[in-house]
Amino acid sequence: MIFKLLMSFNAMLPSAGVNPKTFLTACLIGILLISGNVMAGVPLDRIVAVINDDVIMQSELEERIRSVLKQMAQQGAELPPQDILIKQVLERMIMVKLQTQFAERTGIKVDDETLNQTINRIAAENNLSLSQFRNILEKDGINYENFREDIRNEITITQLKRRQVDNRVTVTDREIDNFLANEEVQGGGTENEYHLSHILISSPEGATKEEMEQARLVAEKVVSDLKSGANFEELARNVSDGQQAATGGDLGWRTESEIPTLFSEKILAMKEGGISEIIQSPSGFHIIKLTGLRSTDKHIVTQTHARHILIRPNELVSDDDAKNRLEQLVLRIKGGDDFSELARSHSDDPGSAVNGGDLGWTNPGQMVPEFEEEMNKLKPGEISGPFKTQFGWHIVQVLDRREQDNSEQLKRARAREIIMQRKIEEAQQNWLRGLRDEAYVEYRLDDS
Repeated sequence: MIFKLLMSFNAMLPSAGVNPKTFLTACLIGILLISGNVMAGVPLDRIVAVINDDVIMQSELEERIRSVLKQMAQQGAELPPQDILIKQVLERMIMVKLQTQFAERTGIKVDDETLNQTINRIAAENNLSLSQFRNILEKDGINYENFREDIRNEITITQLKRRQVDNRVTVTDREIDNFLANEEVQGGGTENEYHLSHILISSPEGATKEEMEQARLVAEKVVSDLKSGANFEELARNVSDGQQAATGGDLGWRTESEIPTLFSEKILAMKEGGISEIIQSPSGFHIIKLTGLRSTDKHIVTQTHARHILIRPNELVSDDDAKNRLEQLVLRIKGGDDFSELARSHSDDPGSAVNGGDLGWTNPGQMVPEFEEEMNKLKPGEISGPFKTQFGWHIVQVLDRREQDNSEQLKRARAREIIMQRKIEEAQQNWLRGLRDEAYVEYRLDDS
């Protein structure tokens, strides 16, 4: 910082009638005196890297290394050799400098209000007030002002990458098709879930042959009763020694990887509703029922077919006017007027008005929360009263509901997200490499 200030003063001095060299010499002597007695062995700060028209100082690097070491210690991570750690940290600092320089040149700036909101949100997510959060940072030896600037840099870099890279990445339908086809060939992406129920007839530790035989006979009787139509839950409550006996032996839904190895071979060969043969373990004799079977790829959602009329308040139409107009329209519809015709002539939603207010089939979460809440209250055929969302005032009528397998759409959405993330990571690396190659970077770590 001192280096940059002196350069700025140097450019201003001739117009002030001062000899620049004389002034700079005096300044440097003054700085040395203020900084401490060099002869007494007090070290001076120095430049460890030059990045275009900016620098990184030794003190900045040391502070960053201390922070990294503290984080690694908290995580129990193995420390790399000191020389490698220093170079890694310095390179990271250089890349941050390059990105913030680029952001400044392209007009990206994070104001204090945005920064304060972000820090407040970080504190709130940790159930802390801002003052408590600041105290914790300072107790950990983290300078609060430096922390603020680190967060500002992170927000700046995120906005920069989004503008320069992320927003330019696209994923085509062909890429999604190829991804899904390749996943299918490799057998990935599909895993069944098993709903299991369990009965345990336990045997005491160090049981005699007679005790083991007695427990086996009880287990065989249970299997016989189940095959004759006895209720599994009732038997589990009455005879099971398992921890889930009180809930009818219900083990819940489990993926294949979550099924105990002792049971997995039997269960994977069973059909839904099937009862296993007796499975012996050191704790006793187990009987398993495959209560349910489902694919994790299958995703059933309740879709709603609805139509609506929207009135937007404006300079001429107040909130009360919009609400009153919709109340009149509800009375007309209930009196026999056609909803579709009224939507075409009155709705301010151009996308649906031409279709008589028809919104088609919608999935959960597709509409704004206020709209979905009102829509979900209605049975098919019912019409709501006026209600308000961010778009204005609405009335909505539910036409029908259905259960729909949304698995294919979710599968494609998941594939799109994976491909997008891969492409973004690659594009960001290429962009950063280009930024680094075009920059002037001078290392001064080895300077004495």
